[in-house]
Parts: sequence; C-alpha cells; structure tokens
Amino acid sequence: MMKRLKVEEAVGHVLAHDITEIKKGERKGPAFKKGYIIKEKDVPHLLDLGKKSVYILENSEDRVHENEGAARLADLAQGSGLKRTEPSEGKINLLAAHDGLLKVESSRLKQLNLHPDVMMATRHNNTPVEKGEKLAGTRIIPLLIADEKLREVENELGDKPLMRVKHYEDMKAAVITTGSEVYEGRVEDQFTEVLEEKLEYIGGDVVLTDIKPDDRQQIAEAISSALAAEVDLVVCTGGMSVDPDDVTRFAIEDETDELISYGAPVLPGAMFMLAYADNVPVIGLPACAMFYDVTVLDIMLPRIAAGEKIRAEEIAEAGHGGLCLQCEICRYPECSFGRS
Repeated sequence: MMKRLKVEEAVGHVLAHDITEIKKGERKGPAFKKGYIIKEKDVPHLLDLGKKSVYILENSEDRVHENEGAARLADLAQGSGLKRTEPSEGKINLLAAHDGLLKVESSRLKQLNLHPDVMMATRHNNTPVEKGEKLAGTRIIPLLIADEKLREVENELGDKPLMRVKHYEDMKAAVITTGSEVYEGRVEDQFTEVLEEKLEYIGGDVVLTDIKPDDRQQIAEAISSALAAEVDLVVCTGGMSVDPDDVTRFAIEDETDELISYGAPVLPGAMFMLAYADNVPVIGLPACAMFYDVTVLDIMLPRIAAGEKIRAEEIAEAGHGGLCLQCEICRYPECSFGRS
C-alpha cells in the first residue's frame, strides 16, 4: 500500500510513483522514478518541483503498482514482431521489431478497454509499419490497482496476443501493361515503374514484364504465361473501365478460377479488380494508380504481401475510410485513408 509523507519525512523510503520534471524547451521526463530511495539531498529538488509531500510504498500483496500493471497489460498485447519499452511514468510502449503489416484484434482490444482502470491505445489494424515505429501504448489508470482486477482482464483476454506484425513475403510479381497505344509505342509505359517502387517498399520484386494491346486473347495468354512462371502475383494495368475496347478484366476472368471483386468502394481506385488463380492473386489495376501517389493498391498490396487472402466482404468494408482526400502533403499511412 501507499502512504503519504512530507518530503522531509520521506528520506530513506521507496518512492511509489514517478515524479515528472518539465523544463521548457529542454526536457519532459521523470526526475525521480518509482522505486527510488529518497535521500536527504533530494529534498530541495522535490520542493522545487512543487512536491511538499510524496507517496511511499508499503508492501501489499493484493495491490499492483502502475509499472507492473503496464507490463502485464503489455504481455496481453505483445505478439510476434513487437518489442516493448521500459516503463516510464507508468506507461509502456510497443514498437515494431521489423517492417511488416500490423494486425490488431480490435474486438478484443475493446474488451480490454471496457474494464475500468486499464487502457490500451493502438494504431489501426492492417497498417503497414516500419521497424522501430510506435504501435501501441498501455498503462493502468490509478497508481495502484487491485491484483484481482488485473487477473480478471488477463483471464478474459486469454493467452492469444492482441497484436502482431506480420512479415512481408518475398513476393515475385509479373506486370502486364495493356493498351494498344502503349503496345504500339505511342505512349510510354509508366505503370511498371510505379509498381516496382511499391513492391520494393514491401520487399517484393518485379521479375517479369509484358505489354499487350487491347486484345482479350493476347492479354489472357500473357496472364497464363506469367502464372506458368510461378510468380506470386500478377498485376494487369489499364483497360479496366467500361469502355468497349477495355477488355483486360475479361482476360483476367478467363485465366482465374475465383473472382473476388470487380469494383471497389475506394477513391481513387473504383475500377480495381481482384481474382485468384490457384490462390495466386491476379489484380486488375485502373489507370488512376499511375497518376495518384496513393490509391486502392496501397490498401490491398501490403495485405497480399503479408500472405493474406482478401475476401469480398473486406473489399466492401473498405468503403468506410476509402476516400482519399488527396492532401497537398501526403502522409499516408498516417491518415484516415484505408482505415475502415
């Protein structure tokens, strides 16, 4: 338990909580940390910080200090691909241990936060993250919490971690650019460079490229050849609108056995198509992906690269958060786009 003492009387006792010091423009952090044994020389400093009295710890088996409480909450969240900071002022942060796709079980996170006196704040599920980025913070609300309350949370949440960061797979992709104007050399192919950059960001590589005119059979043959080369992903660019000479989507249907969606409630990217051929994803990518920095592809590609098979329901759910505001300075993924 805790006991309140005047600072002059607290010498020799163990401090029960961090004491924060703020120096404008210099630092904000603990001047004294929980567990510190107060010394005579600390008394003037504590008084300068406005502390005429402090709380010291008295042993109690049924109460848990904020640092231990934060550690136990972090245990509930920390899955593979995450690491943690040391407790500071009662809080522990969880960081990405490597690049990848953040997975958060939001319904179980809500379960945790429905309990009084505990909290956990995370970034959104399915956010692409880089090594070292902060992903979550957790703490108990009071300085001390009943051990029984923490055990109740732990028993309800169970052993399965709330969060993890999935590695991107070493994805090898084929890019098939369609369009008679590109095939005939009248217009330069700009899609392939865009896709190379986006794949490189998640550790993938374009290993096969082809250019085909607006001909259903030729595009289908190119898709078939790419699949025979055992690539992990086929991306067909262009020819995805409803114009009569846009036949790319029909060629994709010809060479796949599972159509997930033609059309997505995402802007830019409404004419997006996703199908699978023996579980190899085949994407039909509209022209917007060449003109805009961030499109539907940036929502779907990290999940595909993390080895996930995207369902039609998930594409439908992408409408909530599927409107890109095309900000003057793009901060994706640190924005609302794709955050259903």
